[in-house]
Formats: sequence, structure tokens, C-alpha cells
Amino acid sequence: MADNPSERITQRMKDTVAYSAKHVHGGGIPFTAFVVDAHGMVLGRGVNRVREHHDPIAHAEVEAIRDACRTAGTSYLSGQTLLASGEPCAMCYLSAFYAGIEQVYFAVDRNEAATYGFDYRSTYALLSHDPLDWKFPVVRKLPVPEGVQPFLAFLSRMNSQGRTS
Repeated sequence: MADNPSERITQRMKDTVAYSAKHVHGGGIPFTAFVVDAHGMVLGRGVNRVREHHDPIAHAEVEAIRDACRTAGTSYLSGQTLLASGEPCAMCYLSAFYAGIEQVYFAVDRNEAATYGFDYRSTYALLSHDPLDWKFPVVRKLPVPEGVQPFLAFLSRMNSQGRTS
């Protein structure tokens, strides 16, 4: 991550925070995000829609990444920047990573967010453990003979097209 963001990126962060204030004024919570390119052009916007959509992963960052991917017609946002009003939770950091986001900036960190009633700090620790050790009622492999068939079919299709993945 660049130590000194450009003036354009800083202005877009201010826009992200203004979008957050607007979302709060409309009854939402203060989590919003923008995906921007190197010139500060907004490719995607998102607000936390967990409650409205009854979707536990509809975090602002995920929504912004989805919007940017639709806008760009791709599932990989190499070279782009994620701006968030609040520091992303672990899931959102992983979403940015999988999307190829290269920089993440946030206006309010996890500790500040916790003082306002949004304490998601434990999400980071969860990822330091093997999922088989998480405290879910059941997490284990349940092999069935046909389990690998979709994977084999996919690999066969990729090989027939001369691609490896």
C-alpha cells in the first residue's frame, strides 16, 4: 500500500465518508465503500445492506467490489483501490484480496468502530485458525463418490480449451 495516497484518492475517501453520512441519514449504518482506479475514478460503490437484503455478506466493501466487477465486466480488479468508511472486517479484506485489489484505505479503524458499537475485531483472529478448528457445530469432509465429478468435468473442459484454470 502506498504510504502517501494521491490527492484524488484522498478526495475520494472524503466522498466515501460523505456517502456514509448520507447512508446514515437515510437510516443505514455508517459503512460505505468505493472501488476506484489509479486516477480516482469510481468504478463501484457499496453500502452495508445486511439488514435490508437479509444477506449476512452484503457488507459495503463486498457490494462495492461486486458493483466494480459488473462495471468493469470482470471478476478481477487488479490495480484498483478499495476505500472504506470503516476498516474492513476479515471477510471484506479477503474479498478485496480475491478480487485483486491492490490498496485498501479506511477512514475509521477497527478500534474506533468498536467504540461506536461495531466490534468486529474477533473476525481477524478467526482466520488464523484452520476452519476445521472453528466453533461451528459441524465442519468436516463428507465424501461422496460423485463429489469430484464436477471438478473433473471442469478440468476436462479447461484442458480441451487449452487453459489450465
